[in-house]
Amino acid sequence: MKLPIHPRSIAFRLIVAVLAVELASAVLVVVLSYGYERHSHFRSFDVMLHGRVDSILGAVQDADDHPQDDVMLVQSDLHVPPDDIYQVYAANGRLLGRSANWQGLAPDFSAPPRGLYSRMIVNGRHYRVLLFNASRIIDVAEPGGGKLRQFTILYGAPTEYVWRAINGAVKFYAVGSLLLLLVTGPLIAWLLHRGLLPLRQLAALASNVSVDSWQFSPPASARLTPELAPLTQAIESVLSRLEASFLQQRAFVSDAAHELKTAVAVIKSSLQLLGVKRRTAEEYKAGLERCLADSLRLEEIVAKMLTLARLESAASSPCTPSISEIAECLRLTFTELQTVATLRQVLLVAGALPAEECTVPLTAEDCRLLLSNLLLNALQHSPPASKIEVRLTRSSDAVELVIEDHGEGIDPQVLPHVFDRFYRGDPSRTRATGGTGLGLAIARAIVERAGGAIVLASQPGEGTTATVRLPLASEDSSSLPKSPSA
Repeated sequence: MKLPIHPRSIAFRLIVAVLAVELASAVLVVVLSYGYERHSHFRSFDVMLHGRVDSILGAVQDADDHPQDDVMLVQSDLHVPPDDIYQVYAANGRLLGRSANWQGLAPDFSAPPRGLYSRMIVNGRHYRVLLFNASRIIDVAEPGGGKLRQFTILYGAPTEYVWRAINGAVKFYAVGSLLLLLVTGPLIAWLLHRGLLPLRQLAALASNVSVDSWQFSPPASARLTPELAPLTQAIESVLSRLEASFLQQRAFVSDAAHELKTAVAVIKSSLQLLGVKRRTAEEYKAGLERCLADSLRLEEIVAKMLTLARLESAASSPCTPSISEIAECLRLTFTELQTVATLRQVLLVAGALPAEECTVPLTAEDCRLLLSNLLLNALQHSPPASKIEVRLTRSSDAVELVIEDHGEGIDPQVLPHVFDRFYRGDPSRTRATGGTGLGLAIARAIVERAGGAIVLASQPGEGTTATVRLPLASEDSSSLPKSPSA
């Protein structure tokens, strides 16, 4: 089966990494096996040399027929391989015997041996030679239990057989490791290809999502795979937010078009009515004033749409931090709206403001826009002779603003949608509803941009309470110049 693996794919890199680890492991095994085999074979080889030295020592006997010689080496008693070499010396340095193939020089007994084992080349062959100082009691049957004699034995054997065995064992490990790599390479590729199947299925289903089709049902294999479950949840969450954003944008465009079309249609109809017949100057003036009022309403809608767009675009892009004093902004907004409250016969009541400074991460313009939108919304839904209470409190890390009116309240079915753009409880969308349906949407955008939260709680017939919680400006931001409040 051909596995389409791109050189830069995760599967390719995993296969290369695994094979590299296997190759490094194989090299390490070969090196370790070489050391182990060399040690174990030469250890056995040295044991063999000691055994053969003992056999040579057993061939040393008393020389009865040679009075001038104490001991002699009986060659007929030796049973050693023909390739081995040996030399036997008495304590006085006299050569007792040597192998026929020995061509080495006699050892220097005046100097101590350099080591127990040494290497020699005899007839072009490499030998490992053992230098052994031995003692043996000769002629045990004599009175006194015989005589103790000292001997020096040099015994060597060719090492080519040992190296052949070592190389054969190492070659076996090397060939076995190579075969293992050749077998496991395609097997790893197949297993990875099969193991990444849930990821490919997830990618295939995600690629089918489009603006017109938001259906996304991840495969069960992706949900049950621990490594893919977080990715699956993230894709679902992202697509859900994108779908909501697209639907919101579509609704915004549709609502904006409806609002603008209504305002333009009203202006157009007012002008058409003025041109149907000849009218007096007062009638023309009244008609033009209606057109001006509708134009101002149209201008207000466009301005609020631009404000909302500015807030939403600023929320997704870095900006220069700015802070403002919310208590000061609240005092200025109260002063500005006192006239509106008086005309509506509504009493604005402000609680005691905190003694400590209440700086929030908002520009003064946005802070006052937030306060005016919330207060105007409360004024528009408060009956005459009622009151609106405003409380501002400060905690260690946040400020909380509460605006409570005693007006008509909000229907529970309407409450979840009050922050939607262009949404109003009155479906008629007439000028009598008062407002464009963007005030609360702008307020929420301002609060969320500052990292805060806004909540509306309402009971029909009892009133509505708006609660805004804003974080205090950080210590780093508190050193920045405050936005001008006026």
